[in-house]
Amino acid sequence: QVQLVESGGGLVQAGGSLTLFCALSGRNFNGVDMGWSRQAPGKQRDNVATITSGGSTNYADSVKGRFTISRDNAQNTVYLQMNSLKPEDTAVYYCRAHTILRVYWGQGTPVTVSS
Repeated sequence: QVQLVESGGGLVQAGGSLTLFCALSGRNFNGVDMGWSRQAPGKQRDNVATITSGGSTNYADSVKGRFTISRDNAQNTVYLQMNSLKPEDTAVYYCRAHTILRVYWGQGTPVTVSS
């Protein structure tokens, strides 16, 4: 059974930094593209960053230059380093795993950026 468990969310002041963690269990991590999405109150869920099994990355324009996604295949973990946080980054952040058959989601971790 595939499971994604996120951690690292919290409250931070504008301009601050947070690192989110997501651990995958239940399948081989090495061949899976991973990513982070976020959903602010009253808004749709949007993709923030993606990292392929080969290490290629892609970012939403709104976070380019501020967020960095990375992965540790030995630890079955994907990270999202978030710097220069803004109040508009406030959302629940979800980890996702892309397999051939479907996309798996974590339960989400909330991030609140105060002004």
